[in-house]
Amino acid sequence: MDNTSDTNAAAAHRPTPFAAIGGEDVVRALVDRFYDLMELEPAYAQLRATHGNTLDEARAKLFWFLCGWLGGPDYYVERFGHPRLRQRHMPFSIGIAERNQWVACMDQAMRECQVDEALRARLHDSFMQVADFMRNREG
Repeated sequence: MDNTSDTNAAAAHRPTPFAAIGGEDVVRALVDRFYDLMELEPAYAQLRATHGNTLDEARAKLFWFLCGWLGGPDYYVERFGHPRLRQRHMPFSIGIAERNQWVACMDQAMRECQVDEALRARLHDSFMQVADFMRNREG
């Protein structure tokens, strides 16, 4: 028997992270909690400082991006084309502190939105990889 076909069949029946997290309503709640925490928690002050006076545009863009990135509707791509994340983040000074604060803030938001522990761990690792790729300065 071919174990590869068994593995492929199991993967085909696994829900996307978007479905596993609970769809748009949970992604919206996650994004809103993420930005609320960024404004409320002193531990995320450096991260908050990298954003403008208002977080409205950032909230919308992260929601659109995460929907597609998690395997749901590709709202971001429909509006803006390919995300080109690193290029779009170049105007912002992103170092280790900002990366760590972004991931910690998202992790806290996922916990508070009661994202399943196994999914949260998977997403945490993925978020860390992406956030590390966004770094554009030392330190």
